[in-house]
Amino acid sequence: MTEDEARAHPFPHSREDAQSAQQTPDTPQTRNPAYKLAFADMDFLLREEMRAIRLQLELLKPQMIMDERGIESTVVMFGGARIPAPEHKDRARTPVMAELSKYYDEAYEFARLMTERSQQTYGREFVICTGGGPGVMEAGNKGAHDAGGQSIGLGIVLPHEQAPNEYVTPDLSFNFHYFAIRKMHFLLRARAITIFPGGFGTLDEMFETLTLIQTGRMKRVPILLFGRDFWDSVLDWKALAEAGTISAEDLNLFEYVDTAAEAVAIIDAYDPDACD
Repeated sequence: MTEDEARAHPFPHSREDAQSAQQTPDTPQTRNPAYKLAFADMDFLLREEMRAIRLQLELLKPQMIMDERGIESTVVMFGGARIPAPEHKDRARTPVMAELSKYYDEAYEFARLMTERSQQTYGREFVICTGGGPGVMEAGNKGAHDAGGQSIGLGIVLPHEQAPNEYVTPDLSFNFHYFAIRKMHFLLRARAITIFPGGFGTLDEMFETLTLIQTGRMKRVPILLFGRDFWDSVLDWKALAEAGTISAEDLNLFEYVDTAAEAVAIIDAYDPDACD
């Protein structure tokens, strides 16, 4: 407990009571789950009725930690977990995947350049934020790490065994149960969003972001799609506009880039007032 916490109020701190509760006499009453302090009772916290509380906790924990670290804005990097580093492209599942390995290097370089800018603000602005996994995410965290800066990893519990990539700043490596809260944290501080080739997860994140901006639920920020050839091959954006399911103006919500240098130049030149 810090000195400020000790002065906050005259009552026992919750940590102190949690420790005291473990030292109570062993009786039928104290052994019963009903006697446990509610905030120290894991079975209680995991009950179905407590879902709303767990959602709040999952929103608050990363928020508080990032606030304490002074992080004011982020640059988000979405992209495929399966994209290998170029030196490992011989392990790629398909020839196309092997070709996409070049975007591992672009992701690395982009994160490195943006982290150099971030350090001009003492790591408060333009902090790299990824999903914390392999592939493009690893490249982003690695680029930030090699530039001597910090980076965020927002992981998610999945059925298969996993761990954060080794380049995420340890005290900014978060793990989520709720996809919805994880997505909120991707966008809460975002000043720019980059989207590299990827699969269902990347598409989900991209379309959710575009929808939020299209509908005015989120302020406009640069959305940069790395790899025009890839995106034009998997999505027919113009067909959506021609069908009328989106407006022609919606095609201006994002830009294509192929290199880290292009992306950095767009972010540097971005004027949010010009988009109002």
